[in-house]
Amino acid sequence: MLIRTTFPYETVREDIRIPLPDGTRLYARIWRPVTEEPVPALLEYLPYRLSDWTAPRDAQRHPWYAGHGYASVRVDVRGHGNSEGLPGDEYDSTELADGVAVIHWLARQEWCSGRVGMFGISWGGFNSLQLAALAPEPLKAIVTVCSTDDRYDNDVHYMGGSVLAVDMHAWAATMLAFVCRPPDPAHVGEGWRDMWLERLESVDPFIHTWLAHQTRDAYWRHGSVCEDYGAIEAHVLAVGGWHDPYRDTVLRLVEHLDPGKVRGLIGPWSHQYPDRGLPPGPAIGFLQETLRWWDQHLKGEETGVMDEPLLRSWISESHRPATVYDTLPGRWVGDTSWPSENVSPVVYALQGAPLTVRSPQHTGVDAGRFFPFGNQADLPPDQREEDARSVSFEFPVEDLPIEILGRPRVGLRVRMDVPRGQAVARLCDVAPDGSSTLVTRGALNLSARHGRDRSEDWPAGDITEDVTFELNGIGHTFPPGHRIRVAVSSSYWPWIWPQPGSAGFTLVPQGSFVELPVRRPDHDHPAGTLSFDEPEQSEPLGVSYPATLDEERPERLVVRDVASGEWRLEVDPRYGGTRVYPDGLEFTEDALETYTIQEDDPLSARTRSDWTVRLHRPDLAWDTEVLTRSEISADADDFVTTDEVVCKDGGEIVFHRTWERRIPRTAG
Repeated sequence: MLIRTTFPYETVREDIRIPLPDGTRLYARIWRPVTEEPVPALLEYLPYRLSDWTAPRDAQRHPWYAGHGYASVRVDVRGHGNSEGLPGDEYDSTELADGVAVIHWLARQEWCSGRVGMFGISWGGFNSLQLAALAPEPLKAIVTVCSTDDRYDNDVHYMGGSVLAVDMHAWAATMLAFVCRPPDPAHVGEGWRDMWLERLESVDPFIHTWLAHQTRDAYWRHGSVCEDYGAIEAHVLAVGGWHDPYRDTVLRLVEHLDPGKVRGLIGPWSHQYPDRGLPPGPAIGFLQETLRWWDQHLKGEETGVMDEPLLRSWISESHRPATVYDTLPGRWVGDTSWPSENVSPVVYALQGAPLTVRSPQHTGVDAGRFFPFGNQADLPPDQREEDARSVSFEFPVEDLPIEILGRPRVGLRVRMDVPRGQAVARLCDVAPDGSSTLVTRGALNLSARHGRDRSEDWPAGDITEDVTFELNGIGHTFPPGHRIRVAVSSSYWPWIWPQPGSAGFTLVPQGSFVELPVRRPDHDHPAGTLSFDEPEQSEPLGVSYPATLDEERPERLVVRDVASGEWRLEVDPRYGGTRVYPDGLEFTEDALETYTIQEDDPLSARTRSDWTVRLHRPDLAWDTEVLTRSEISADADDFVTTDEVVCKDGGEIVFHRTWERRIPRTAG
């Protein structure tokens, strides 16, 4: 990692408030180059608090862009951080309208050339795409990282039409804690407490809305740019990682957008910017790569960025199973079209007599984290135990390696005598010693087999039907001597919430298959043409992370109660812990997610998340704390949610509320 301390331009930084048409003011931080010439503006627009939570990450990139001739702007969404107003649902119409207003405001400033770019990862990548689909005239280019074009089937809520228990729960609980954090008096003054209490009175847990929409209805179509790719007029650089759940969006964007306006880049990364050096690597000079994008589309300079292949992808070599990799072996490849003429579907027929697929309910405890962040326990361990809880089919790799790039597809001939169920398929790379590395996976709620916008029970009478679904995209090489394993299960907890009454299904191999997107390696670009600079960043913020007296708990702990048959997974998401900022702010957060299930009872599934957030400024005698508890359970008819918030100022409880809801199980 090269830390830049000098740049082509000197820079200045200022904190301002951007006025919206309704009089609300959004808190913003602007880094600008010192120049008399107007420059393009770059916008990153998030609810995650620029004055503390994202400040270390912001310091790595916004000053770097400013030093290269851009006004780089970080804005807190309405009702979050130090922005005025009340918080809303994620990506709601108010957030997007505010974003359009901010873009126009930036374009009107005397220091701006009138041309605006937008970038972000995750939430910021989402709303970059969504705002591009609204096509405000000044917005000419975006860089969207780890984002989705489909809010229903490629986000944290549903997967294959099933409730994504692990992050439907965890992210709703996280956002409940985040939205309850107070404004900072160092930035908003004495009115901070009134702002805070007004916000708290407006809070409603996201989980209520998300579980109320269990099929792909108008709620999910809002903000899903896959509804109309043609609405996007800006140039789009779409970036993802093979260990990020949103990577399929990159494949869809390069397929559906005008090739003259889009480029895709998928590396081996987790849910992180590709320059941060967090595992798995290798990291790349991502800021330099995006600068080429900005210079081309915002300054009109010919940088060659549009001469790159439509899609640049990392294809991993086979590797042993592990929960973390500093660097994965592999290489970069380029494809000038997508679907690529270099990739052909190869079908492997499943063989054998009909088999009963009735997985124990804890199948999935070794799934790894839905959102890998580069922590030590994020990725799936050896899959042999999971494979044993599934029905598996194997195909030997004989003389030549088999290289895949894209989305595998499975077709299953299923016989079932109950109305509801799920099918999960995993693709694994099995080494000669028997170790099993998860390559990719997919799931289908069998009631969504005819479309995610509807829920249809399985016909009565032990009926056989053919169902097909895609697995997540991947670039991977199976070497000779290994085996390709397809493992099929009827449960996958805690990723997938189990269906009531699910008793598994019969899988008929005859007519069932797996289709792999096999790439011809002899069609690689000439050696050396696909390469990246080493990562660069600007100077770090100088945040310290003091040691605490608390005993560090495991990141992921699986506990089996042998007598009762209960399995419990405890997850510490480790977003940041305790840190002290250069301005004296002490920020502490602690979270624990717990998932429990009885191995023989789908109705025993339970989730719980506990959060504590403390913000403390000793110099201002300011000491606040947010405590939240979120739980979900279900019976045959309803999901049952409980959420509790306690907020303290100087030890005094200033807000306490509990929500309890029963939400009908219409499809989940």
